[in-house]
Amino acid sequence: MIDFNNPTFVADPYEQLKELRDIGKPVWHDAMQVFLAARHSDANDVFRNKSLGRIFIDKKPDFEWETFNWLHSDSILDSEPPKHTRLRSLVAKAFNRNKIEGMRPAVERITQQLLDTIDEKTKSGLNFDLIADYAEPLPVKIIADLLGFPESEEHLLRPWSQSIVKMYEVNPSIQYQLEAKKAASEFAEYVRDLAEYRKTNPGQDLITDLAMVEENGEKLNSHELVATCVLLLNAGHEASVNAFGNGMVAALKRPEQIALLRENPRGVTDTALEEFMRFDAPLHLFERTATVDTEVGGVKIEKGQKIAALIGSANRDATVFENPDEMDLTRDPNPHIGFGAGIHFCLGAPLARLEMSVSLPALWEKYPTMALASEPIRRPTFVLRGYESVAISV
Repeated sequence: MIDFNNPTFVADPYEQLKELRDIGKPVWHDAMQVFLAARHSDANDVFRNKSLGRIFIDKKPDFEWETFNWLHSDSILDSEPPKHTRLRSLVAKAFNRNKIEGMRPAVERITQQLLDTIDEKTKSGLNFDLIADYAEPLPVKIIADLLGFPESEEHLLRPWSQSIVKMYEVNPSIQYQLEAKKAASEFAEYVRDLAEYRKTNPGQDLITDLAMVEENGEKLNSHELVATCVLLLNAGHEASVNAFGNGMVAALKRPEQIALLRENPRGVTDTALEEFMRFDAPLHLFERTATVDTEVGGVKIEKGQKIAALIGSANRDATVFENPDEMDLTRDPNPHIGFGAGIHFCLGAPLARLEMSVSLPALWEKYPTMALASEPIRRPTFVLRGYESVAISV
């Protein structure tokens, strides 16, 4: 059975994931005590099946885990109806389509600022890092701007986020656990103080909107408000960073795909960003728990048992995608499940698409002769799949 921490598997999981799909049904992973749904139909069912819940189980019941625990149990991602319905409805009122589309000028402005900084490097004859100089700071700055975080303190956000999300990996190390506890406490305290300030000093930011939003007499309580802000930052940039980095590296290794981006980046952007999400998924595993005995793909999942949607595997399913192991930036339709499905469909998907639709063509128009300067350095994680560094020459 798959060892999710094996470096060889992490480097390229797709052949072993194909073997799982070929079994034709969800498979029990004894070491993880979870069923693995590798086929597109089964993974999609995991997201949509109302008998499967996203149920957060508190970490060790000691004081140090307290904040980490409520940051998850009081978030949209780790709750189920009716709590999930109430939270999502309130957040959606503040984080709505008009709010997201209103971010376009900020996305364009920040994109240009990053390109100007990169230009200083390239004019000095230096390579630039696709991740550190572009893919990573863009969504962090966008979310920080959206929430109203001071620009001078943006540097705090990415390290906090990375420390927290490392707990989503299979069997996180003791060091990861220590870092996650510390980051959760510091992040929550920071957001709580900012939210309290906004209640008496409202601004034009999302924290102010979340603090004020109300429906049927319901408002977000303090924990829910903080948990929502932390979730928006964590989920709102991790997928964007990894999708952009994974997709760009894959394209840069394929001359025919590079040609498409060089010749007409804006013409191919909409389909390209969806293929970035599909081809080398930024999120590979999403767990749910059976609230009653249920069935997925012909396999009985007993109440209390877990089943995980293997998103990257589902997005390579040959029964759904023609030539699934080939990148095609013009692929259409492209029914990937990179943003999830059902009630847990990613609330930030429109913002992620907006960011990539601006930043992808802008980068190729600026540097049409881009190439990999060296072999990219991949992060040693499976669940959140991405690169640490990607050196680019122009």
